[in-house]
Amino acid sequence: MGEMTVPAHVLYGASTQRAVLNFPVSGRTVPPEVIHAFALLKKACAQSNQELKKLDKKRCALIAGACDEIIAATQGEDSEIGASPGEAMEHFPIDIFQTGSGTSTNMNANEVIANLAARTAGRPIGAKDPIHPNDHVNMGQSSNDTFPTAMQVAAAIGIHHSLVPALKAMTRTLKAKARKWDSIVKIGRTHLMDATPIRLGQEFSGYAAQSEYCVRRAERAMVRLAENLPIGGTAVGTGINTHPRFAKLVVRRLTAATGVKFSEALNHFEAQATRDCVVEASGELKTIAIALTKIANDIRWLGSGPRCGLFELSLPATQPGSSIMPGKVNPVMCEAVMQVACQVVGNDAAITMGAAGGIGSLLELNVAMPMMATNLIDSIMLMANVVSTFDENCLQGLAVNKEVATGMVEKSLMTITALAPEIGYDQAAKAAKAAFETGQTVREYVLQHQLVEKDLLDKLLDPRSMTEPG
Repeated sequence: MGEMTVPAHVLYGASTQRAVLNFPVSGRTVPPEVIHAFALLKKACAQSNQELKKLDKKRCALIAGACDEIIAATQGEDSEIGASPGEAMEHFPIDIFQTGSGTSTNMNANEVIANLAARTAGRPIGAKDPIHPNDHVNMGQSSNDTFPTAMQVAAAIGIHHSLVPALKAMTRTLKAKARKWDSIVKIGRTHLMDATPIRLGQEFSGYAAQSEYCVRRAERAMVRLAENLPIGGTAVGTGINTHPRFAKLVVRRLTAATGVKFSEALNHFEAQATRDCVVEASGELKTIAIALTKIANDIRWLGSGPRCGLFELSLPATQPGSSIMPGKVNPVMCEAVMQVACQVVGNDAAITMGAAGGIGSLLELNVAMPMMATNLIDSIMLMANVVSTFDENCLQGLAVNKEVATGMVEKSLMTITALAPEIGYDQAAKAAKAAFETGQTVREYVLQHQLVEKDLLDKLLDPRSMTEPG
């Protein structure tokens, strides 16, 4: 396509530079996690091609060594291309909104790996000798199977190493709170109105169960992504220009390198023509986000106050809450969770549209993958980070204002529910309304009007007994 001027200090080549000039859209590049996954993939491909005797040992070692440099840099370790993901990404400058197949990023990876190898071999950048970006780094591959594989590998790694551990830690915290507070009887609320009593431990056991289901959803998302790798399908899923055993060997190496059990797609035509597995995984992530909103929102309600709210819980004071109101403290950790959830829902909507037939999924290929990959990684890392922060800076330091929590039970009119089997629904409803009008408690009104004898009333209005069947 003619000559292309490339900055002298970078490791990419003409294909990457053309993409940089073609797509000055957002200023946001494909995430480091995807580049990391590309390096893992290209290394596995080179080693598999050597095993299949399609690539000689020397070239394989040069490619693998270059990939190791990228892997180290994207993990924040010192390498030939920088000591941090930020420094490394100077060599991976292509915008998210690029070629829909991710061809630009695949060629970017091929060029950087080839040039790192050239430098190691004492050859100049751009020499394409002894490693050619297409003939050697991209051997047996196409952008159409490498990019979807890399996005799935990146997401599965993120879920396995970041999101699942964060969710498990939060689950442990919530279970511990549930056990610790099981004896504290408080008033329940439905529709934000007074309801029958509930133990604080029971309330938190619900949050713990939600969190545990979140772990399962994250694990399901990881498995769905890991079990359907498109590598080996090359251009349109037929596997043209690759060895029949290539994909299995690559997948085996990816599993060993990451600790995530990967497998080759059962049907390469489905795996490359659609991104249904990504939509499914994103749906699980969205459900996790929605569960997090329930936990975070309930806790900020229960901590509202301190004088004019519920104030059954005290949330850790992490920072001043107002620039004008002295002494104000806000539920900022809960708010961070809520904002992340909003972003995850938005990411899911973008992913869904990107996978839709006629928009991203067209005949033999999806052409919205860089955008989808970015949103998927964003959802995973945002939730992993905010869950850890929420757990460490809010949940672990929660305290009960016991007098407030237990003191509302006796005042609640809904304890009349325990009397309904004894005096009937209609008379119980009448008593509750009358007690509200007179300002009495249920106990005071019932005793005054001799609706139930005192010993039986004490038994029926025992708060603990109202929190269990029978």
